[in-house]
Amino acid sequence: MKISVELTLTPLQNDFEPAIIHFIKKLRSSNLKVLENPLSTQVYGDYDEVMQLLNAEIKETFQLIDKGLLYMKIVKSDRYDYEPHF
Repeated sequence: MKISVELTLTPLQNDFEPAIIHFIKKLRSSNLKVLENPLSTQVYGDYDEVMQLLNAEIKETFQLIDKGLLYMKIVKSDRYDYEPHF
């Protein structure tokens, strides 16, 4: 089953950039499709692969920060090639 996941990591501390950069670089180094924009990062792929990666990387990132939020949206389909038609 293919999924699309949108992630927004928000460390609640002053020195927040290193944790975000680390998280994104770890996602990029996977074999999954990863897209980034200034507000979020999207990961696309097989459910088990995506969730296994996210489980490990979210845990590692949370260990690097004192406090933080992670917003996650999951869509049951691969929306990687989505283009609006309007």
